Amino acid sequence: MTQTRKGSLFEAVVNVMIGYCINMTANFLIFPFFGWHISLQQNILLGVFYTAISIVRSYCIRRWFNKKIMGLKAR
Repeated sequence: MTQTRKGSLFEAVVNVMIGYCINMTANFLIFPFFGWHISLQQNILLGVFYTAISIVRSYCIRRWFNKKIMGLKAR
């Protein structure tokens, strides 16, 4: 059984949203060690860009794996 496109997208979004929360916290904890100080607004904007990239990446990888697994089962 393969995952639907809608299921893949839902999984990718949930995964990335959890990662977004972890990233926001990590930025505020780690950046000061490098002398970087960013505002909450900058942190949110940075997170939005990386979140969009991550959703597309996660979705594409999930679909590729589903295609590959289904291709192997068909042999």
